[in-house]
Amino acid sequence: MIKVFGHISPDTDCTGSAILWAWYLNTHRSEKAEAFVLGTLNKETQFVLKRWNIPEPSLLEKIEPGESVVIVDTNNPQELFPNISEANILHIIDHHKLSGLVTKAPVEMTLKTFASTASVIFEVMNLKTEELPVHVAGLLLSCILSDTLAFRSPTTTPHDKDIAEKLGKILDLDINEYANEMFAAKSDMSDFSDEGLIHIDSKKTELGNKNIRISVVETTDPASILARKDGIVNAIKNIITEEGDVDDVLFFVVDIFKEEATIFTYNDFIKGIIEKSFSVTVVSDTQVLPGIVSRKKQILPALQLP
Repeated sequence: MIKVFGHISPDTDCTGSAILWAWYLNTHRSEKAEAFVLGTLNKETQFVLKRWNIPEPSLLEKIEPGESVVIVDTNNPQELFPNISEANILHIIDHHKLSGLVTKAPVEMTLKTFASTASVIFEVMNLKTEELPVHVAGLLLSCILSDTLAFRSPTTTPHDKDIAEKLGKILDLDINEYANEMFAAKSDMSDFSDEGLIHIDSKKTELGNKNIRISVVETTDPASILARKDGIVNAIKNIITEEGDVDDVLFFVVDIFKEEATIFTYNDFIKGIIEKSFSVTVVSDTQVLPGIVSRKKQILPALQLP
């Protein structure tokens, strides 16, 4: 059996892409496959799966050497199992930059600059939107809306928008209304611990000689997250101590409707990064960055050490 999964902080696109590709392998390529997740699902993803009557994928806690796998929505070894290079990686489907994953043998790779991995998968499937079962169409639409923030993100491409609009018509959905339902579910953070908020959508990246965890919380209610700043900062300090390989954490709160991010600038090192990267002067322990909503296209490319 082929195990299909994405990164360790699964969001809607990561989870949905694994389900979509496993469905395609089973139904169109006669290959036995199953989708898995490597972490706890966020509220938006739970909402989406329930809305389209799709069971939550099982949690995969380890991978054995030689197991056949397909990796979606990442090619970064820091976001996968430590021994991922020992697996029999059949295919990598992603929309992020190359990040140093080493494979045992040549591997099929499909990387496109679309806003969601699900959009990449749909192109590889080479199917028409009207050929998709309702639950597959709904899941594909959800992935695109999630990763584009309903087309607000600068990562949005005409390909993403065209697919979503066609799916909306087929499903007889008002895309904006459905997206707002998704974002409302995403914004309910009441049962997440401070540490849980940091890990809800978090990726490690190398910045010069530093290893930085970049955490993003997308919400329509940023005030509820900002009110927990002290607890989140303390949790960040604990994570740095516990993980050992992380020098610091950049924690961004993205306001979906205002299309801006607030970064917690809780020490001089973080302040220096933000001032250098975004050409701002930081005077407090938070800094608003207007127009910043995308980690992939706006945050990561801008980051510089002071």
